[in-house]
Amino acid sequence: MEPLPPLSAVRAFEAAGRLENFSRAAEELGMTQAAVSYQVRQLEDRLGRSLFVREKGRVRLSEAGHRLLPAVTAAFAGMADAFAALREEDHEVLAINAAISLGSVWLSGRIGRFQMRFPDLAVRLSLANETIDLGNSSFDVAIRAGSGVWEGLRSTFLFRQHFTPICTREFLEANAIARPEDLLRAERLAPNDAGWAGWFAAAGVEAKLAPRRGIVMDNQSQEASIVQESYGVALMSPLFWQAELESGRLIQPFETLYMPGSAHWLVHPVNRVGVRKIERLREWLLEELEAYRGVLPDRIFKPL
Repeated sequence: MEPLPPLSAVRAFEAAGRLENFSRAAEELGMTQAAVSYQVRQLEDRLGRSLFVREKGRVRLSEAGHRLLPAVTAAFAGMADAFAALREEDHEVLAINAAISLGSVWLSGRIGRFQMRFPDLAVRLSLANETIDLGNSSFDVAIRAGSGVWEGLRSTFLFRQHFTPICTREFLEANAIARPEDLLRAERLAPNDAGWAGWFAAAGVEAKLAPRRGIVMDNQSQEASIVQESYGVALMSPLFWQAELESGRLIQPFETLYMPGSAHWLVHPVNRVGVRKIERLREWLLEELEAYRGVLPDRIFKPL
C-alpha cells in the first residue's frame, strides 16, 4: 500500500477546505492559523500541486482540492462513526422509540424477556406517535409504520399492519352482530376513520359510510379500555391482543382483516449496522414474532 500523507496534514486540509477559511479551521482544530497553513503546504508539496487558490484575505479550493475534499471528508466521517460505534457498544443503555399502540400493548409486555436474555443491557422505551429524526436524537432504534423506505436508515421488516373489529362477547350479543353489515348500526369507535371503509370493503359490504359522531382515541390501548366495558367495537390489531382473544376477554367476530399496505419496521441509522445492542434487539424481535406464525394469517408476515 502506498504510504499515506501525514494525518495531521490531511486533517488540516479537510477543515480548511470544508470551511474555506484557515482561521476558522485553526479554531476548530485548536491550532494556530500559521500551523494550519504549514500543514496544508506540507501536503501540497507532497502531492506536487496546489489544493487552494490564495487570494487577498481569503482562500478557496483549487480544482484538485475540490476533487479531493469529498473523499477526505467521507473518510473522516467514516472513522468518526466507527469510533463512536465502539464507544456506544460500551454503553449499557438501549434506547427504543415506538408508537404508542405497539409499544404499550405489545412491546412493553415482552421487553423484560429481552432484558433477561441480555442482562448487561438496560432498556429505555419511549412511546410517541410522532416520527423522530433518529440521526439527531438520543434513540438507538425506532419501530415505525410505513413503507420501510427512509433515507439514511436500515429497515428490518417485522409484520404488516392489520386491523379487524374487536369487541366483547356481551357487546356482540347485545347488538345481535352475526354478519359484517350488522356493524353498520353498531357503536363504532372512531366511526369516521378510513379504516372502517377499508374493512367493510374487504368484508364485501358495499356501504357509503355517512359521517357520524363517536369516540376517537389516540391508540389501541385506550380503545381497549372502552371496548372491554362493552361500550363499542374498535378496529384493532389481533397480533397485539392475542392473550385477550385467547382468554375470551375480547372477541374477533370475523376473520376478515383490513391491511392498508404498510408495515411495522425496526429502523436505525445505516452507520449503526453491526452495533451489538441493536443487532441483539433485531434478532430477538424476529424470534418473538415467530410465535405468531401459524396462529395469525401468513400474509401478515409477508414483506411488502
